[in-house]
Amino acid sequence: MKTAFLFSGQGAQYNEMGKDFYAEFSEVRDIFDTVSRLLETDMAEICFNDDARLNETSYTQPAILTVSYAIQHVLKKSMGISADVVAGLSLGEYTALVSSGALSFEEAIPLVHRRGSLMEKAVPDGKGAMAAILGLEASVLAQLCKEVSEESFVSIANFNAPGQLVISGETSGVNKVMDKTMDKGAKKAVLLKVSGPFHTKMLESASREFAETLDKVNFQPFNKTVYTNVTAAAYSNIESIKPLLTKQIASSVKFEQMIRQMISDGVTTFIQVGPGKSLRSFVKRIDKSVTVKNIEKVKQIDTIAKLVQS
Repeated sequence: MKTAFLFSGQGAQYNEMGKDFYAEFSEVRDIFDTVSRLLETDMAEICFNDDARLNETSYTQPAILTVSYAIQHVLKKSMGISADVVAGLSLGEYTALVSSGALSFEEAIPLVHRRGSLMEKAVPDGKGAMAAILGLEASVLAQLCKEVSEESFVSIANFNAPGQLVISGETSGVNKVMDKTMDKGAKKAVLLKVSGPFHTKMLESASREFAETLDKVNFQPFNKTVYTNVTAAAYSNIESIKPLLTKQIASSVKFEQMIRQMISDGVTTFIQVGPGKSLRSFVKRIDKSVTVKNIEKVKQIDTIAKLVQS
């Protein structure tokens, strides 16, 4: 029986996320101060004051990492609560690496700021899009993407859960697939508020540039198991971190496959740590037999403590 922390990815951000933790715990205020110093901008201002930068990828990513890490830090340092294994959705994998000791928080913040900046500038505004497709089999959606890509590139970017997929690619291709999915019986097709066609080959230029940044990062041995979106398996060693993080930007996110692997490896309890509760809902769709909770508010600490200590 193992417990896993799952860390939130981009798209989970909202105004005032983490504000109650900031007000309640001095160590959280210290974490925000550290980020503000590293990025030379006020992270509390971005997170708590309806700031437009919260939805700019270069700031969204460090903001979510900051809040997720701060909550995990409170659970560990103040409450003695930790996980046996960790993972995240796309960006959330960086919080998982920090949680495992493989990457320092001080190095992670400028790293994801750089990652976000490269992802943002890789494709001109309006040229790429992403959409959530609900209620359609992955094989059916993959075939539609293949057909449309003969004219306008689009592919499956996220395998979140059964009947919960995300497509990404050229704007015209995404729109065409959205139209076709409704004819195939999809329940819903919704454009996502993102700045580019993430997790596709259209971001390979960003991936190559990011590899140069990763070369300067000094990764450390893991103190717990970390799972990766690219292969859905656990990292085998620290030498695999750089190539997998490089590949992740332009590769599909195999979240469903990763969760199934974690369950196969003995995880029985999943806790989403960070803003939002989408990962909690994904896990419930993947396997109803496991225990799933989330924590994004101070008032949820007692529930998590009772769950982990039971």
